[in-house]
Amino acid sequence: MSFAANENRQLSMGDSFLHTSKRTQKLIKNSWAQGFADVVFPAIDEERFRVLYSENLASRPNTPVNIVIGALILKEMFGLTDDELFASILCDIRFQHALHTSSFEEQPFSDRTVSRFRERLYLYEIESGKDLLQEEMESMAEKFRTLLKLDGSLRRMDSVMVSSSCKKMSRLEVLYTCVANMVKAIRRTGEYEWIKGYDKYAEETHKNEMIYYRKKEEIGSRLQEVITDATELLKRLPAGFGELEEYSLLQRVVKDQTKQSETGMVTAKDKKDIKVNSLQNPSDPDATYRNKAGEGHTGYVGNFVETFQKDVALITSYDYEINSHSDSSFCQETIEKLGMQESPVRIIADGAYSGSDRTAQAKSNNIELITTALIGKIPDEVCAHFEIDQIEKQVICCPAGKHPYRTRHYEKIDLYRASMPKKTCQDCPLQNQCGVKFQKNSACVSITPKTIERAKQLTRMSTKDYIQLARQRNAIEGIPSVLRRKYRVDEIPVRGYVRSKQWFSFKIAAINAKRVLKATSFILDLCTFLKCVFHKHNRPTYFPGCATQSGL
Repeated sequence: MSFAANENRQLSMGDSFLHTSKRTQKLIKNSWAQGFADVVFPAIDEERFRVLYSENLASRPNTPVNIVIGALILKEMFGLTDDELFASILCDIRFQHALHTSSFEEQPFSDRTVSRFRERLYLYEIESGKDLLQEEMESMAEKFRTLLKLDGSLRRMDSVMVSSSCKKMSRLEVLYTCVANMVKAIRRTGEYEWIKGYDKYAEETHKNEMIYYRKKEEIGSRLQEVITDATELLKRLPAGFGELEEYSLLQRVVKDQTKQSETGMVTAKDKKDIKVNSLQNPSDPDATYRNKAGEGHTGYVGNFVETFQKDVALITSYDYEINSHSDSSFCQETIEKLGMQESPVRIIADGAYSGSDRTAQAKSNNIELITTALIGKIPDEVCAHFEIDQIEKQVICCPAGKHPYRTRHYEKIDLYRASMPKKTCQDCPLQNQCGVKFQKNSACVSITPKTIERAKQLTRMSTKDYIQLARQRNAIEGIPSVLRRKYRVDEIPVRGYVRSKQWFSFKIAAINAKRVLKATSFILDLCTFLKCVFHKHNRPTYFPGCATQSGL
């Protein structure tokens, strides 16, 4: 299939929209469809996706990419299934008008169009590691930002846990399922000699008997039985089976869940020794486990950066990773992605994004990182007044302005140890705040540059201006709620990191599309109102996209 740009953007004489009644045309122009056709659809750059298709022009041309992407955004906006989307494009003039397909004699869509496009995106990312969809969604957000004249100086950041649609399994279930899948895969090859004695794992009733129909006290013995079968099966199988996915998953789960004693016996690990990136379910091998706010989550995590100004906000950047990825890592990657800023930028986030390293990294890129709290041990604010010469590697003075008679620097851990006269510190009113330790003939205090910086940050956080800025972060808390309630982000019907990321990307795009339609609708409504006033029209003249976006 070759790539062909979509040239059909103007209304033709035979356009089905022009052949509808004036009443129908008026309703469509007053609906979401006109705004989508005028604002969202033109922002899609189909040239970015040329690499997904053949360069052989003699082959059949593709369905226009901007139509497919636009349709998938509409799918998320209205919570449709693929079949419902297909039916809407074929039967609903509003969808055709929004996607600029009303001039087509036959709609350029089949029931497999969107699934084939997703598959092309998936294969390209697996082969190249490049996510074209994320690039396009962020590029569209930048166009919307320019349209709405958001200067980008204020941004806020948050994350959301995304649950995998796979079943939550116990350790016994994960091990048993991997062994059963391996046995069934070998049976499909017809080489039954390798699984003699393991036929029971292919029987439907055996799983229930092994996992559900026994007492809880027997879990340990059953777990050991499955572990023994798994390790023996791996030893028995020849290297040729290593090409099977079931084989690699069985190897992985044995490595995740077991340990080998000095005598060579393989037994189950303690729960505390199992890593968060261990296999949770063989049907979704990319999903990981994370405990956050006292709740366990299996799946992935999304991070998003919202550019805002007064009542207008857009998600201009986002990321999607396995859920063991920390907020601090997201913060680092976001700053790296933004790079050096020409004008100062402020990013407001919660305490999980804080850290002296992140603050310094942001500062070097002309970005001010504003966090609502600090994680880890909180220093006393008085520590901000230590003065250190990091070139000469010595403490100049303490918060009380006293000079140490000796300073020692431990380079490996970047710690300064200052020795003060004992009498000086005994008479100091700050002795209970600076962390001084009294010895026989002296007083010593240990301090690090990170502690000083954290104390300075704590001081800044108590100022009125900082508090006002930090309060503006609260609005972004609505995005995780909307993603769960409206866009069902925890019910994505596909599994795996790359495939689920595609769905997450379109949900982010749908949020932006609805926001830009709402914002541009208000602007155009105001223009129409002013035109009515100054030209003394009896009633408003309708312009494309100039009315309330009903249906959104």
